[in-house]
Amino acid sequence: MDLNKFFINRELIPAIIVDDDNGQVLMLAYMNQESLQKTMSTGYTWFYSRSRGKLWNKGETSGHTQKVVSIKGDCDDDTLLIRVKQKGPACHTGNATCFFKDFWEVSD
Repeated sequence: MDLNKFFINRELIPAIIVDDDNGQVLMLAYMNQESLQKTMSTGYTWFYSRSRGKLWNKGETSGHTQKVVSIKGDCDDDTLLIRVKQKGPACHTGNATCFFKDFWEVSD
């Protein structure tokens, strides 16, 4: 597979991580070509940390790993959707998902 198509005119692309068991959105992180290649070769998620300027393996220190089930690219080849088997909470706060803060909701 040609991974270059995801990185035309960009070094990083967003990756939306979804729990394969229940469809819950767990987190959003960024990938560069190297982290995507490592994810595909190891079967576990690797991301690029914009703040630290380096690759990181989800769960490397916490043990809360993400075993990859599938990776899909969107219609524009500029975002990835990665389905995983999540071990432990996905969020560094200890929450199951990083999307636990209520922000706005439409009421009837």
